[in-house]
Amino acid sequence: MNVLERLENQSIYILREAYRNFKNLCMLWSIGKDSTVLLWLARKSFFGHVPFPLVHIDTSYKIPEMIAYRDKLAYEWQLTMIVGSNQKALAEGQTFPAGKVDRIACCRLLKSEALKNTLSGEWTRYKFNHQERKYILDPDREPYTGVIVGVRADEEGSRSKERYFSPRDIQNEWDIGEQPPELWNQFKTDFAPGTHIRVHPLLDWTELNIWEYIEKERIPVTSLYFDRGSGKRYRSLGCFPCTKPVDSDAQNVAEIIEELRSGKFSNIAERSGREQDREDGGSLETLRRDGYM
Repeated sequence: MNVLERLENQSIYILREAYRNFKNLCMLWSIGKDSTVLLWLARKSFFGHVPFPLVHIDTSYKIPEMIAYRDKLAYEWQLTMIVGSNQKALAEGQTFPAGKVDRIACCRLLKSEALKNTLSGEWTRYKFNHQERKYILDPDREPYTGVIVGVRADEEGSRSKERYFSPRDIQNEWDIGEQPPELWNQFKTDFAPGTHIRVHPLLDWTELNIWEYIEKERIPVTSLYFDRGSGKRYRSLGCFPCTKPVDSDAQNVAEIIEELRSGKFSNIAERSGREQDREDGGSLETLRRDGYM
C-alpha cells in the first residue's frame, strides 16, 4: 500500500466513523482544493452519495469563479448545498473592504460568526434547489452538531494542534488544552452532551499529497490554481481583498506537483498570500479559538 492509498483509507475510515457516531452532521466546503478532495473522499466513502449537507459560508467577497464552480458541482453531483452568511454585517458595511474594521475583525464577523450561527440554525440558511438551479430559503433550522472540515496539520501552525475528532464548546470555541489524545488510531468519539465536534479527515495529508491525489483521481478543481498567462496563480483561495496569487508558471496539476517536489515553495508557507494570517501574527490561532475553520 503506497502513501496515497494509506491516506485515502484512513480518511474514508474517519468519515464513516463520523457518520456512524454523530447525528446532524454536515461538511464545510470552502471550494478550495483541500475541501474538494474531502468532498471526493466523502463520495467514495458512501458509494457516490454524500449523506450529509455541505455548508459554505459566503462572505460575498469570494472570487466569482469560485461561486460558479461551487454551484456547478452542486448541480452535477446532486449535493445538498447550504449557504450561510452574516447578512447584518454586510448590510451595515462592517467589513475590511468597506474600511470599517480590520482584517481580523472582518474574518471574525463574516466567517467565524457566520459559521457559528449558520451551524446553530439561528441565522438564515439558503439551500440549492436542483430543479430551479438557484438558492431558496431553507426551512430546516435544526443545529448541525458535528462538522467535517478539510484542514491539514501542515497548512499553518494552529492546525497542527488539532485532532481527528476535535471537541468545541457550545459556542464553537476551541480549548487547545482539552484536546483528547489520539494514539495508535484510537479515536475518542463519545463526548458530553452539548459538545460541538469538528472532524478532520485530512489532518495528516500534505499539500503535495493533495495535488498528487487530485492528479491520480482526476478531481476537478477551479482553474484559479493554474497560471493562465500572467505568470501568477493562486496557491490558497480566500476572499479576493485579502488573498494574493503567487509567482508561478504552473498551468496544470502535473506542473504544480513538480513545483512542490522541486522545493520552489519549500520555505514559503502555503497561506503566505493570506493577509489576515499576517495580522494574526502569522497564525490563525486567535481566529480558530473563536470558531474559524
